[in-house]
Amino acid sequence: MRADLTFMALAHESNRYLLTRLIAKATRKLHRPNTRLQDTMNDVFERFGCSKPRAGHRAAGAASSSEGRAA
Repeated sequence: MRADLTFMALAHESNRYLLTRLIAKATRKLHRPNTRLQDTMNDVFERFGCSKPRAGHRAAGAASSSEGRAA
C-alpha cells in the first residue's frame, strides 16, 4: 500500500532524498497526539501524490541539471 503512495509522490519529486526530507517535515507538522505515526505518514504520502506538481519547481530543476552537465 505505501509503495503505491510512494510512487505517486515520486511523480512530483524525482529526487528520493528530497522527497524523504519533505515527507519527514510534513509528518512532524501534521502528526496529532494519540494517533499512529504510520497513519500520519500515509496521509502525507496521499497529499503529495494527489497534489498538483509545481510548474516552476520542475522547470528550475531541469535548468539547473542541464547547466551542470554543460560545465
